[in-house]
Amino acid sequence: MSEAVIRTDALVKDFHDVWGRPTVRAAAGVSFDMRRGEVFGLLGPNGSGKTTTIKMILGLLTPTSGEVRLLGGAPSDPEVRRRTGYLPEENILFRHQRSEEELENFGRFYGLSGDELASLVEALLKRVGIYPARSRYLREFSKGMGRRHGLARALIGNPELVILDEPTSGLDPIGVREVKDLIIELKKEGKSVLLSSHLLSDVEEVCDRIGIMYQGRMVEAGPIDELLKVPDRVVVSFETADEALVRGMLERAHGVEYALARPRRKLEELFLDVVNRSKRRGRK
Repeated sequence: MSEAVIRTDALVKDFHDVWGRPTVRAAAGVSFDMRRGEVFGLLGPNGSGKTTTIKMILGLLTPTSGEVRLLGGAPSDPEVRRRTGYLPEENILFRHQRSEEELENFGRFYGLSGDELASLVEALLKRVGIYPARSRYLREFSKGMGRRHGLARALIGNPELVILDEPTSGLDPIGVREVKDLIIELKKEGKSVLLSSHLLSDVEEVCDRIGIMYQGRMVEAGPIDELLKVPDRVVVSFETADEALVRGMLERAHGVEYALARPRRKLEELFLDVVNRSKRRGRK
């Protein structure tokens, strides 16, 4: 088993009113592991606790109880934070700065300067597709361009772990495709990616494992290929375009190569099934 880059143990997060009384339990005992070098999809309907869990993983929120280990250390450890890149659900941009200027300022936090920093900023802006807009003020950026800039900022420190909360929000279909390709490239480079998204088709395409949350709990988790297999059916695949030959093959069972496999359902079907089952359990 690969080393865990994220490990959460029974995370609970309660929010309180001004008198200190608990009002909402946003996370209710979340436990899961994410392994080095994989893309893990964190899914769930609105209000399921995904963003709260991500913020506890990053140390931006303190758990009411439970424990988080990030890259083998505490989320508050400066060295752990240096090795982690984060794209939040809502972009917070320094709107009075130009795109390349803001990235250079962030790069200096990592000890970069001079030609090394300038070359890195240029490469990142090209990688996310906004290099021609490098001299524009961030206040002039559309939402989609802001997301691309945020991706570049998340990668400025060459992180081992990249956490992306709704990375394709506001992007057109071309931008969505480019972000998916970028996630696949990051995995090939040996990086680990935690992805939270409502676009299930995108998650299905790029993730190795997924976890589905509902009402603050992790209700389903595992390898996506295993979760999507239909257990009571088998599909036979023949390496030929000759339909008559296939019909004969089914009768004689020899003469051409074939493969057996379990059919897969769509991630959307699994997601809706898990959420509906969780709702029914909640009513009992």
